[in-house]
Amino acid sequence: MKIFNEMESAVQSYARSFPVVFNRARGSYLFDAEGKAYLDFLAGAGSLNYGHNNPLLKKALLDYIEQDGITHGLDMHTDAKAKFLQTFRDCIMTPRGLDYRMQFTGPTGTNAVEAALKIARKVKGRNNIISFTNGFHGVSLGAVAATGNQHHRGGAGVELSNVTRMPFCGYHGRDADTLKMIDKLLSDPSSGVDLPAAAIVETVQGEGGLNVAEKTWLQGLEKLCRKHDILLIVDDIQAGCGRTGTFFSFEPAGIKPDIVTLSKSLSGFGLPLAVVLLHPELDQWLPGEHNGTFRGNNHAFVTATAALEHYWKDNAFAEEIQAKAQIVTKKFKAISEKHGVTELRLKGRGLMQGLECRNGEIAEKISRAAFERGLIIETAGNRSQVVKCFCPLTIHEKDLNQGLDILEKSIDHVFKQNTLSKVG
Repeated sequence: MKIFNEMESAVQSYARSFPVVFNRARGSYLFDAEGKAYLDFLAGAGSLNYGHNNPLLKKALLDYIEQDGITHGLDMHTDAKAKFLQTFRDCIMTPRGLDYRMQFTGPTGTNAVEAALKIARKVKGRNNIISFTNGFHGVSLGAVAATGNQHHRGGAGVELSNVTRMPFCGYHGRDADTLKMIDKLLSDPSSGVDLPAAAIVETVQGEGGLNVAEKTWLQGLEKLCRKHDILLIVDDIQAGCGRTGTFFSFEPAGIKPDIVTLSKSLSGFGLPLAVVLLHPELDQWLPGEHNGTFRGNNHAFVTATAALEHYWKDNAFAEEIQAKAQIVTKKFKAISEKHGVTELRLKGRGLMQGLECRNGEIAEKISRAAFERGLIIETAGNRSQVVKCFCPLTIHEKDLNQGLDILEKSIDHVFKQNTLSKVG
């Protein structure tokens, strides 16, 4: 660990939660330098939906490299890009009745968000953006302005402007109609809210604590955007690529956003790749107006294409994800009922579920106890109070159940220790 302590910036975060040196990974497992296996319920923060070193994707990549395929090509046309575009259209867009142009941005999700916000402002000629409480969209300046988390916003060092925060679904409780509130503010010329170019939303707020937007709320948001001539941007960077059970997280609501951002598991292999999907009439960029040296990762095109061809050619994989999600839901409900719903509350959707604890201290103890027992699992939420299950979508049911059992034992241990400390 010495070299990391001597050389690496203090900004590192995940390494603090899991202080070992990893040197190998396969499927749903990470292995440390001593050979100890850890079940991975973090999956690269959602970047490894198909597991570590997925053999199907790895073979496609190795074959491509062996044939001296293009590695770096800026935004020039390549065979790998053509195959990816064709496969994405055939496997994803056409079956869903979607018509988008695809913009390749810099390789991170936050850059895709930056591009989405910029094109919305360019098209509408307005500066303001609506974002939502507890939303997370990245930490570059434009994206962090739309992010709610105070910790991340505090790192900007400059004023974060041109974003109006609105209440997410359920933020003021079940009985509060947040869309009605927003509509009132947008309709009143004296509300002080400037008409925005776009509204950016996550259908399931990942870092925000697995807050789920109801279908009717998303449908109402789409109607509200149409009413006020506002573009609807869905940030599907974490919740997309099958994480919630369908390729796009917004599919069950039946909405069709104007703009969608994708990254994380799009490459399928953990390789950096980010895109913006936008309706053709919104594609009003001038050549090179939003660019970046690494906006065309051909290795990522290869693995992304292989993932789409293998997992998304029909509904079988989506049905598999939903079946595994039911296992997680059943287990989490049982754990919640055992300890009391006021102590542990089920949150999330699909394989993006978690248990909300009373506070972040308890959640951190559970994560630490799980790690000691061979399970990597992180926390989320406005106070890091949600223990967040983010296992690979391809996980075997045996491993899924094993990981859930480890988590249950870890929770039991923490609650027992807390009880003993109160008695003492």
